[in-house]
Amino acid sequence: MEIPNYEILAIRYGRFDRRVRSKNYLESDDHETDDPLDLFIFAIRGAGRLFLVDTGCSPASARKRGRSVMRGPDEALQLIGVDCTDVRDIVLTHMHWDHAGGIEYFPNATFHLQEEEMAFCTGRCMCSALIRRPFDVEHVSHALRALYADRLQFHAGTAQIAPGLSLHLIGGHTGGLQSVRVHTARGWVVLAGDASHLWKNIRSRNPFPVFVDLHRMIQGWKLIESLAAGPDHVIPGHDPLILTRFPQHEGHAEVVRLDLAPIASLPD
Repeated sequence: MEIPNYEILAIRYGRFDRRVRSKNYLESDDHETDDPLDLFIFAIRGAGRLFLVDTGCSPASARKRGRSVMRGPDEALQLIGVDCTDVRDIVLTHMHWDHAGGIEYFPNATFHLQEEEMAFCTGRCMCSALIRRPFDVEHVSHALRALYADRLQFHAGTAQIAPGLSLHLIGGHTGGLQSVRVHTARGWVVLAGDASHLWKNIRSRNPFPVFVDLHRMIQGWKLIESLAAGPDHVIPGHDPLILTRFPQHEGHAEVVRLDLAPIASLPD
């Protein structure tokens, strides 16, 4: 059977402006230079189906953490003409608040999650206030409600959820973080999620300094690179350069096409 080509859209729903470079790299001599992060929901469309990668979070959830977002998941998806109630499949790369904080917006969706991630965010690691800080008990409870409603599908490692669309257990940043491999007209693209927040994390082998297993994170980069058609086919989870490196979708500044070739190179 011929593998379909998918369209991949990156939709920005928020931005962390108050951030310096030392917060984004384990090794950094430049501690005070501004280095913001963007927040994205990714949409994958093709072969008559729609998949989301992560849900984003609600504005109220962001405010609880002293953050603000530009738009909630419902408004973000309106930018590409999608209603939350029509979404049937969502991949949760991991359960951090800015990735799994919008489960409640999608009453008809099945959520795809690594079983190791659920065990991590409901297990003994959460006895540590530091480790559980990026998680929100309400978001975890929403996932549990989806489980009891038969709308949570667990995966254990590599899983193909549609022709040309597969999930890959990476870990490192969290206990069960997963990345998504997608077949496109320009070849295999890997949505790394927070396995690499920024292109420089993976390309310079300089980790984002929030992790539970550094070795596993580094080994995960090798797997991601082996799954992608090339360096520009690896898409980090939070890099603001995503919006400037790829063509806009229908002229919208907050939405770009990752299935098309980059229009700009990475800066030195």
